[in-house]
Amino acid sequence: MKLGAFSISLSVKDLTTSKAFYEKLGFRVFAGEMAKNYLIMKNETTLIGLFQGMFPNNIITFNPGWDDSAKNIDEFDDVRKIQQQLKESGLEIGEELDTSTAGPANFFITDPDGNAILIDQHR
Repeated sequence: MKLGAFSISLSVKDLTTSKAFYEKLGFRVFAGEMAKNYLIMKNETTLIGLFQGMFPNNIITFNPGWDDSAKNIDEFDDVRKIQQQLKESGLEIGEELDTSTAGPANFFITDPDGNAILIDQHR
């Protein structure tokens, strides 16, 4: 199963403070906008999303079809195929995707400790 680029999405209290903290760890702004209350920070191949006021908890994110620079990769498993494989393995899917569609889509699963995992395809 090819899950694509990995990142952690952090629910932060103060975007400016969090940005400054992660910059001290060597991260730089890769995407996002302060005015829209989110930034994607990158250090080599590590991605951290900083989101102020968008969701209550941290989220583990995978992006099928993207590499760690948000560039399209040729071969990837479509999010609907991933959903089907996870269902067949016995995992519970949050809100299931319509498998008759194509293109951008996402779904959530939750690990045994309650951590949200977002499978988020952008193309």
